[in-house]
Amino acid sequence: MDLGRKLFFDPELSASRKMSCSTCHDPHFAYGPPNDLSTQPGGPDLQSPGVRAVPTLRYLSKVPPFAEHHFDEAVDESIDQGPTGGFTWDGRADSARDQARAPLTSPFEMANDSVESVAAKVAQGSYAAEFRQTFGDDVFSDPKRASGAILIALEAFEESPRDFYPYDSRYDAWLRGQVEATPREKRGIALFSAKNKGNCASCHPNAIRKGEFPQFTDFGYNAIGVPRNPAIAANKDPAFHDMGLCGPLRKDLAAHAEYCGQFRVPTLRNIALKRVFFHNGVFHSLEDVLAFYVTRDTNPGKWYSRTGGHVEAFDDLPPQYRVNVNREPPFGGKPGAPAALTGTEIEDVIAFLKMLTDADLVAK
Repeated sequence: MDLGRKLFFDPELSASRKMSCSTCHDPHFAYGPPNDLSTQPGGPDLQSPGVRAVPTLRYLSKVPPFAEHHFDEAVDESIDQGPTGGFTWDGRADSARDQARAPLTSPFEMANDSVESVAAKVAQGSYAAEFRQTFGDDVFSDPKRASGAILIALEAFEESPRDFYPYDSRYDAWLRGQVEATPREKRGIALFSAKNKGNCASCHPNAIRKGEFPQFTDFGYNAIGVPRNPAIAANKDPAFHDMGLCGPLRKDLAAHAEYCGQFRVPTLRNIALKRVFFHNGVFHSLEDVLAFYVTRDTNPGKWYSRTGGHVEAFDDLPPQYRVNVNREPPFGGKPGAPAALTGTEIEDVIAFLKMLTDADLVAK
């Protein structure tokens, strides 16, 4: 674990020698981005913008490997829940070890030619002796073995309970009966769960299940239809579309039109610390996120671009894939209809969401 920690915070392992894993996954922000940029700059000169927002690395220990078909006995084991699991927004990595490989070699991030080239840097670094002691004196004699050892070390660090899944938020304490929720927090919990109000728990389960504290994600995939984000450099090309499961970063499911626009449901733990939301980082406050959920369909003109005076709903997806967009509550209201949550109710839900901040991250 200590070796993984050193790797995680070492900027010398990047092509620029200025970017570490912690640059984008800051421990002070639940191992998420430390700023409100929609995407983080990286590459050899730290000038290459990515195409997706950086997710948190906390609370990933329960993420299952990706599967196209998932049957949940707690819901109805006869119903296929569809694609589930995997790391990253599109689930293309089946483990934390696989996930760690991507930023090391991504041209938008640490921009190394290969993990083997990272191993060569580690072999010349200050903790090379510790690597030999842990993985064998000859670990660096085989580049593939050395690169595997690096990924194992990073995975071991990301499995540290203290660092990545402490389960010590105020909400966890409430579930344990150690603290009392405020009236506003209790209202927020009820609104979060109510199917005719927020209906958030349908994708972000918030109850103890089989003795395990909630992850605040069902690990499934959803097409939310968030607005196109002009702050993403790639979006300057009108032909570019990030469609999650069916590409462009994931290649193996490109033929599945029914998956286009779907991204993995993230955990909501430590959500109040975030300043970048959804896969394209289009929103920068919880207030906007919740307002979008409850007025996306009742007031689409507030969120989407216009073409010839017509509101182009779901404008970040090509028209043929817009049928995939989720229309379950709180979505689905007719234009001009009342929103599922009032402004005051949104504030109540946010009060509850602030309960999900881990104790080590709560401002003293």
